[in-house]
Amino acid sequence: MTIQQINSFAAGEWIAPGAGARNIASAVTGDVIASAGNNALDVQGMLDYARNVGGPALRALTFHDRAKMIKALALAISKQKQALYDLSFATGATQSDHMIDIDGGIGTMFVFASKGRREMPDAQIYLDGDLEQLSRHGTFMGQHICTPLQGVAVHINAFNFPVWGMLEKLAPTLLAGVPAIVKPATNSCYVTELAVKIMLDSGVLPAGALQLVSGGIGDMLDHLTLQDVVSFTGSAQTALALRSAPHILENSIRFVAEQDSLNASILGPDAAPGTPEFDLFVKEVQREMTTKAGQKCTAIRRMMVPENHVDAVIKVLSARLDKTQIGDPTLDTTRMGALVSGGQKRDVLEKAAILGQEAERVYGDPENFNVDGADANKGAFLPPMLFHCANPDTAQRVHDTEAFGPVSTIMGYRDVDHAIELVNKGQGSLVASVITHDPAVAREVTIGAGAFHGRLYFNNRDSMKESTGHGSPLPHMVHGGPGRAGGGEEMGGVRGVMHYMQRTAIQGSPDILTAIGEQWVPGAAEIKGPSHPFTRKFGELSIGETLHTDPRIVTLEDIETFAHFTGDTFYAHMDDAAAKRNPFFPGRVAHGYLLLSFAAGMFVEPNEGPVLANTGLDNLRFMKPIEAGESIKVRLTVKKKTPRNDEYGEVRWHVSLTDIEGELAAEYELLTMNSF
Repeated sequence: MTIQQINSFAAGEWIAPGAGARNIASAVTGDVIASAGNNALDVQGMLDYARNVGGPALRALTFHDRAKMIKALALAISKQKQALYDLSFATGATQSDHMIDIDGGIGTMFVFASKGRREMPDAQIYLDGDLEQLSRHGTFMGQHICTPLQGVAVHINAFNFPVWGMLEKLAPTLLAGVPAIVKPATNSCYVTELAVKIMLDSGVLPAGALQLVSGGIGDMLDHLTLQDVVSFTGSAQTALALRSAPHILENSIRFVAEQDSLNASILGPDAAPGTPEFDLFVKEVQREMTTKAGQKCTAIRRMMVPENHVDAVIKVLSARLDKTQIGDPTLDTTRMGALVSGGQKRDVLEKAAILGQEAERVYGDPENFNVDGADANKGAFLPPMLFHCANPDTAQRVHDTEAFGPVSTIMGYRDVDHAIELVNKGQGSLVASVITHDPAVAREVTIGAGAFHGRLYFNNRDSMKESTGHGSPLPHMVHGGPGRAGGGEEMGGVRGVMHYMQRTAIQGSPDILTAIGEQWVPGAAEIKGPSHPFTRKFGELSIGETLHTDPRIVTLEDIETFAHFTGDTFYAHMDDAAAKRNPFFPGRVAHGYLLLSFAAGMFVEPNEGPVLANTGLDNLRFMKPIEAGESIKVRLTVKKKTPRNDEYGEVRWHVSLTDIEGELAAEYELLTMNSF
C-alpha cells in the first residue's frame, strides 16, 4: 500500500513530511495510510509571510470584497466535495457524517459570505453601535469602530471535523481581513490538506492569506504578538497548557477556546411516554450518541429524565440503538462507523471505566458486538454504551468525565429545580437541550441554567420538523460556552468576526467621524448636488449630499381629511379639548404618518429614474407635535451607500422634519434601492 505524504503549505510552498513525521492509520482497517509532520518548518517565516504579505492584501479589500471571496471558496469546495467524501471514509465517518462535516462547512462559508454582504459595509471599517453625543451642541461626538488585527490567526483544530472545524473558523477570520495558519489534528489532517489545496488552487485567495501545518506547530505560539489570535478546539487539558503559557499570558494574546464539555439534555416533566416530546427526546439522544461515533463536542453526554420515566427511556432508547448498524462506513447499511483511531478507542474505554464506578452500563458491551464488513479488532470500532446513574446527587465522575465517543449517561430528577441543579453540575457546556411543550418549563430552565451553557436548545412537537438538532452549531449563533467548555465563542454571525478585530473608541467632530466611518453624521458638512438626488444613479451620489425642501403649511382640513380617509380618528387629531387634557399635546395635532406622507411628497422626484423602490424606514422618532397652521420643512441627506448586486445598491437617507423655526419634529432613515 502506498503511504500518502501529507504536506504543509508554508510561505507559499508545499513542504513534504520530514523529521518528526508521524504515521496515520485508517480508522477502519488499522493499516498505515499516511504520514504527516515536519519539525523543520520555519514557523517564524510563516508568521512573517502572513503578517507582511497576507495581512496587507486582505486589509486592502472591503468587507464585501472578502465576502465575495469566501463565497467563491465555498463554491470551489462544493464542486470537489465528492473527493473529500471519498477521503473521509478512512477517518471512520459515514456518508451522513461527511455531510455534516463537509456540506456543513460549505454552508457555514455561504452564511458568512451572505452576512458580510448584508450586515457589514462595503468598507474597511466596521461601525459598532450608535453615535454617542459627547457635547451639548453635537460638535464633539464618539463612535465605536472595529478594524482588522494586523497579525495572524493560528487555528488549532480537532480531529472530528477536519473540514467544518477549519471552515467555521476560517470564514470569520478572512471576513475580518486577517490571514490564517491552520493546524488540523494529525489523525485526520489528510482531509484538511485536500480542502486547503482546493481553496488555494481556486486562485481566489491572495498570497499569504492561508497556510497549513500538517503535524506539530513546534514553538509557533512563542512567536506571537498582541496582534495575533489563537483559536483552539480540543481537550480542556490541552487548552489549559496552551493558554497558560507565559508568552501567551505576558502579551495578552487573544486565545479563543472551544473545549470538550458535559453537554446534557433534559426530558421535560410534561414529556411522558406516548407524547411526541418523549419520542423526540429518544430520537435526539440516539442520533447524538451515534453520529460521528459520538465524537462531537456537542454530543449529549448526560440525560436528565423524570425519575418515573427512567426505565421507559432506557427501554425505548436501547431498542433504537439495537437498530444502529455498526460497520465499514463505505457500506450503505452502516449507521455508525469507527472512532478516528485506536488511541481514541482506548481513551473512550478508559473514560467509560471511570463512569462505571458511579453508573451501571445498561446497554452496549465493548467486548461483544457485531461489525459489518470490517474487523472489529483491527478497526477503532465500539458499540454505543448507555449508563444509568442511580445517585446523581452524590456522583462526581459522571459530571466531570467525558468519554469522547458513543457514550451517554441517564439519571433521574425529582422536579425542574433538581434537573437544573444536575445539568449545571457539568460546570459549563457548549449546549444543553430541553425537550418540552411547556413554555413555563423552558423559561424556568433558561433562568436557572442559562449562565452555565453557551446554547440552550428547546424542541417539541411544534418545531421538531424544522429544527436542526441538539448537536448542530449554526453559523448564525454563537458556538462556545463558559467554564470547562472554554469560555470562548465562535461563529455567531458578525459576532464571530469581531474576535479578529480591535474595537476602538473614536472621538471627534461630525466631519471627522463622517470621514472615518464613510457614513454621514448629523452636524457634518452638507454637499449640494448638481440636480435632484433622485435623478442620479447610485454611483453618482456622494455621502453628505443634501436636499432642503420648501416649507409646507399643515391645515386643519389636511388633518381631518387624513383622519377620515385612513380611519385614524384618534382623539388627539379630532377633539381639541381631549387633546389638551393629554400631557403630550397642546390641542389637536397632525398625525405622525400624515407628516411622513407630506415629507415624502416634499422631497420626492416623481419621474422614472434611478430610484427603483422604497424598501423601508428605520429609527423613526416623533419629537414635537405639529398643530394646524404650522409649516414644516424637510432635509434629505445621503447617509450611507451599500452595493447589493451588479444592478443596484441600497441608499440610506437621513431625513429630518422640522417646524419653520428649525425645531425637530420627526427624524428617520429612508431606505431606497438605486440603480447603478
